[in-house]
Amino acid sequence: MSQIDKYRARLGTAAEAIDGLKSGAHLAMGMATAEPPALLGALADMAEHGRVDDIKLWYFHSMDHARDTVLRPGLLGRIRPRCMFLSSIERKLLGSQGPGEKSPIEFVPVAFSESPRLFKEQVPLDLFCTTVSPMDKHGWFTFGTSNDYSTTAARSAKKLVVEVNPNMPRVFGASLLHISEIDAIVENTSPLAEIDAPGTSAEEAIVAATIADMIDDRSCLQMGIGALPGAVCALLKDRRDLGIHTELMTPALASLIQCGAVTNQAKTTYRGRSVFTFAMGDRAFYDFLDDNPGMHSAPVDVVNDPRHIAKNRNVVSVNATLQIDLGGACNSEHLMGRQYSGSGGQLDFVRGATASKGGKSIIACQSTARNGTVSRIVPRLDGPVTTPRNDTHIVVTEYGAVDLRGKSLNQRSDALIGLAHPRFRDELANGL
Repeated sequence: MSQIDKYRARLGTAAEAIDGLKSGAHLAMGMATAEPPALLGALADMAEHGRVDDIKLWYFHSMDHARDTVLRPGLLGRIRPRCMFLSSIERKLLGSQGPGEKSPIEFVPVAFSESPRLFKEQVPLDLFCTTVSPMDKHGWFTFGTSNDYSTTAARSAKKLVVEVNPNMPRVFGASLLHISEIDAIVENTSPLAEIDAPGTSAEEAIVAATIADMIDDRSCLQMGIGALPGAVCALLKDRRDLGIHTELMTPALASLIQCGAVTNQAKTTYRGRSVFTFAMGDRAFYDFLDDNPGMHSAPVDVVNDPRHIAKNRNVVSVNATLQIDLGGACNSEHLMGRQYSGSGGQLDFVRGATASKGGKSIIACQSTARNGTVSRIVPRLDGPVTTPRNDTHIVVTEYGAVDLRGKSLNQRSDALIGLAHPRFRDELANGL
């Protein structure tokens, strides 16, 4: 059979593609912009009509397609989310939970880098579904914006179903999937989910300027999500020979490639290419990724491996946190008594950047939250430790920066109190 004949033999409707899924099954979906809307809609329809129950749905970082289908409140119970990184969608669902009610979301703590191993060794996946770019003449698709755990989950599940979308960029790197590996194909032309560039507060602008001053020519960058990393990138356009080795590829990082600040020529690994494991942005950004040989997509257990990160020199990792205690431990995932997000890949890049020759791991936050009424510098954390105090390197707020390496607990406490908002410093100094 020709490749196109193999394709046609597997092509069908979304309902046909997941027909045979049984109650109690373990199913994983592509995350973020790789959510397959037609397949998720078919699964939601099966659950709504009582044809399946107790489906364990595994994923990181949901977006609108999942919100409107499998994560609809009326379906929770028949579909049981096993979420490893909460977004605003799960936070809203958890916020609607009444006193004494069982949580509609089951949060599974796991480092992003460990998720491929989880799907390979621990979770007996019956089905994996994701969005892919169209097939080429040789029978190859790509995982597009979401390599992450998808390349492993796709090959670990008993059944692999893909949703082919011409809007999904075709990417270079370790992202190929052959027609012979696929059990069923669905075609669906729908816009990829997009994220807007968030506005930057005055405090974030100050923090961004402090961080930008720490980034020299030939540095290798990892940037997290949100307004702050974008503000930092906007200040780096005069740098030379920057590199990119990052978990998340964003329009802000792409702008540094487009203006010539990023060449990737000073990197040790994947020289000349920007490395990432998943990507989110707008339509122009997806067009930039498409068929771009300067972009290299790889699985998250490669991209986020601290040993691999550290092979590059001068790695600068920039990540946000919710709280920092006076010893330097960071809670970046738990807020107001609830799980807020997840550990993601923060600790991986903290350790990788710190181990890099000349590297800098930067944890940043505004000094206060809730309109200035709560200090983010605290005597004790309110939630789990995302980055242990042993690993925290440089901390930045709008009141400055401090390098915690080599400092005693008393020295750390004094230095971090100096980064707190002035109205909270006396309380912190007195141990309140």
